Amino acid sequence: MSGTTTAAAGLRRRAAGAGANRWVVLVVLCTSLLLVALDATVLHVAVPAVSEDLRPNGIELLWIVDIYPLVCASLLILFGTLGDRVGRRRVLLLGYALFGVASAMAALADTAQVLIVARALLGVGGAMIMPATLSILRQVFPDRRERALAIGIWSAVAAVGAAIGPLLGGFLLEHFWWGSVFLVNIPLMLVSLPIGRLLLPESKGDGRGPWDVVGALMAAAGLFCLVLGVKRLGGGELGLFTVVPLVVGTVLVVFFVRRQRRRAHPLVDLRMFARPAFSTSVGCIVLAMLALVGLELIAAQYLQLVLGLSPLETGLRLLPLTIAAMAAGLAGARMLRRFGPRRMVSCGFLLTAVAVLLLTAMDGEDNAGLMLSGFVLLGFGLETTLFGAYESMLSEAPPEQAGGAAAIGETSYQLGAGIGIALLGSVMNAAYAPGVTSVPGVPASASAAAGHSLGEAYEVAGRLGGSAGVALRRTARECFVHGLHVTLLVSAGLLLLGAVIALRLPRVMQCGEVGGGAVEVPAPREVAESRVSA
Repeated sequence: MSGTTTAAAGLRRRAAGAGANRWVVLVVLCTSLLLVALDATVLHVAVPAVSEDLRPNGIELLWIVDIYPLVCASLLILFGTLGDRVGRRRVLLLGYALFGVASAMAALADTAQVLIVARALLGVGGAMIMPATLSILRQVFPDRRERALAIGIWSAVAAVGAAIGPLLGGFLLEHFWWGSVFLVNIPLMLVSLPIGRLLLPESKGDGRGPWDVVGALMAAAGLFCLVLGVKRLGGGELGLFTVVPLVVGTVLVVFFVRRQRRRAHPLVDLRMFARPAFSTSVGCIVLAMLALVGLELIAAQYLQLVLGLSPLETGLRLLPLTIAAMAAGLAGARMLRRFGPRRMVSCGFLLTAVAVLLLTAMDGEDNAGLMLSGFVLLGFGLETTLFGAYESMLSEAPPEQAGGAAAIGETSYQLGAGIGIALLGSVMNAAYAPGVTSVPGVPASASAAAGHSLGEAYEVAGRLGGSAGVALRRTARECFVHGLHVTLLVSAGLLLLGAVIALRLPRVMQCGEVGGGAVEVPAPREVAESRVSA
């Protein structure tokens, strides 16, 4: 009892350290989150410009986009636990510095390989920033009512970041070169770093058990190998360089699971997955993000390369999706209390599947009304799914494992985004490439190059000129639309699978808080609202 009292007193003293500056601290933390959210979406509208300048092949182009969320997801648990050991503020400030350096490196990249490395470093910086922001937020707002308001502001900023990412990218591409979408990070980092050092309070965890760096790196390496194998398999490549990554990745993941089961203080307490509602919620989060991020990327290419819209116009077309998601997040708590996790998540999946099937009516002509309807339903349905899944997952976790449950949810969110781009991008390439290999009058080498991406097909058609160039451009455009339809159907199938899986969730919402001991932890709905809005 005395230990509990002492720990609680320490928590109050650390919170008092922020004092009247707590709202300024909130601004600094929201700036951090804004950068991470922006960087996850700002590159989507710049993909055609990057393709034209750096000329990456299909696999490199996929890595340029998805290595950021993939690295971020792989390292969230590692840096979350590191913050508990050496101080969350220290890790956050190091993340700021790395994010700024990596942004400059990405902006000045002159090859696809350099840009991939820079995006990977951005992912490392994001993984250092994201876990620390919510931990510090909980500390500087000990009063639950104030903390709820702070988390609401924090989650709104995350949603705004996701919304304005394509718009900001489109505006910058209208006036500058594609590297400018990364340079916007640097001024914010230059301001946040010194202010954060002055105002952010330091905090650490209890430090129980050794820090399992080997386990975290094992999971990250296994994940990379698996995704690489899936990407090559989706591109129709069945050789040694496809089988080996798949085998190595599977072995590493199996060893990681065995290692976590043996350790007294594992990075991930796998016993939580024995709870049906917990494991089901994690699967629903992965499936929902898989559908959303992959479709957003493909939609951006469709709007620019097929319909010929500018990057800014593309960002405006995608804006209704995020606005609808914000609306669903605001109504999420009320819907969850009324309908319960099972009906809410399942209906969210079904609504999203209807939206995806509606979008299969898109063809080579612009249909703004159809896209508006589809994107609004898509955003509302997916946010409804994510909100219900997060709340159910955190509610099912034992009180003493609430922090680990939140880390698993964050990792699932980012992991779903990375796999979504890899998997749906691979499906898209597999459906698109065969159609451009036998265009009359087009040499075999030119057809092979055109099969990498629609942007490269346009470049090849421009070099060929004449009737052959016109035929290649028309065929590539038609094949891309066909690939889009196939990808949408695959996505709809995954969403329907999610609706069935969600039937394992509890029928009604169980009241109660996740928390225990001396340190107060936000209620499940608060954490869910903060994450799903992002």
